[in-house]
Amino acid sequence: MSAQILLVEDDPASLELFSYLLEYQGFQVYQAEDGCQALDKALALSSVLDLVISDIQMPEMDGYQLLKALRAHSDFATKPIIAITAFSMSGDEQRILGAGFDGYISKPIAPERFVAQVSQWLTPS
Repeated sequence: MSAQILLVEDDPASLELFSYLLEYQGFQVYQAEDGCQALDKALALSSVLDLVISDIQMPEMDGYQLLKALRAHSDFATKPIIAITAFSMSGDEQRILGAGFDGYISKPIAPERFVAQVSQWLTPS
């Protein structure tokens, strides 16, 4: 069975691109356009999700707030949650990882490397 990923991105073009790249490699992708929608989907799908990939800067609930809300649930205490963000200044990666994200992918993504970057956070089943 393929890995099941919740992808959270408020930019429709980026959401479609990231989803396409992952689905093309056989992953099952669930989409959310903001943190509130992501939280609802994540909790509903908690038993099947293998990974959450979330943008940081989003309306309603940002990636940091989503991370905190997910980590409060036992199903997400150790499940990998990866940040994908345009924040790429010195110190941003340390700040993101220090907040509790398990990994960091910077935008713009390199399509040829994106799936490999995501795959490193999936444990073989």
